[in-house]
Amino acid sequence: MSDYDNAVFRLATAQEAEPEDYTGEDGLLYCGSCRQPKEAYFPEGKTFFGRDRHPRECDCQRKRREMLEAADREQKHREEVERLKRKGFTDPAMREWTFGNDNGKCSQMVKARAYVEQWEQIKDGNHGMILWGEVGTGKSYFAGCIANALMEKEVSVCMTNFALILNDLAASYKDRNEYISRLCSFPLLILDDFGMERSTEYGLEQVYNVVDSRYRSQKPLIVTTNLTLEELQNPEDTPHARIYDRLIEMCSPVCITGENFRKAKAREKMEQLKKLLNRKESL
Repeated sequence: MSDYDNAVFRLATAQEAEPEDYTGEDGLLYCGSCRQPKEAYFPEGKTFFGRDRHPRECDCQRKRREMLEAADREQKHREEVERLKRKGFTDPAMREWTFGNDNGKCSQMVKARAYVEQWEQIKDGNHGMILWGEVGTGKSYFAGCIANALMEKEVSVCMTNFALILNDLAASYKDRNEYISRLCSFPLLILDDFGMERSTEYGLEQVYNVVDSRYRSQKPLIVTTNLTLEELQNPEDTPHARIYDRLIEMCSPVCITGENFRKAKAREKMEQLKKLLNRKESL
């Protein structure tokens, strides 16, 4: 659109003058607040329906417009993040697994932050992780922080587990390929509690199909597991070996260490209960 066309558009959408506005020596309308012109002459003597001038933004109008546009962008951003979280999390509690809610007791959390900060390079290089370690050390929370932070950047992430995946596959016999393709369409897929699903022949085959399809999609995968690195590197049989070998090829192992958060939380609740009961006895 040319400058003249832009001017015509502004003229067609012009707002009425405010009471404090005034006419300057050049014959143009000025803003009574910021003292900037709210009109400009058409170039080269052009006119539109007999008018030789068109509206222009003064500083006040520009600031109001920019504020409205910023508010609109923020609203659309929040709506998109909300949509991604509804779509990407299988458990609403995962929404609270954020860096802001982190208790600071997991020393490896710096790696989760770095994963998010370097996402473009991570994505391009197809860098995944196997988060392993003892029960309750925060592996799922670590992965959830990454998922939430990326969703805040409007990156689509799916965080689920194989128990749910196998149930979905069993319920949609005719659409298995479509279901797996949908899982692999996410820029980042997080498989939580890997190894907790039943090791039936059918289950292992479907697990391999999902992992192998993700491998061929050339997109990052994060897996959390209570299996040890030794168990992953020395599988018990061929079906497990096919899966574990593929995972190790796709993902770098990251050991999550520290205090068992679940036991610590249980102790904290026990202490709170003792205080409440002792208070009751003293009344």
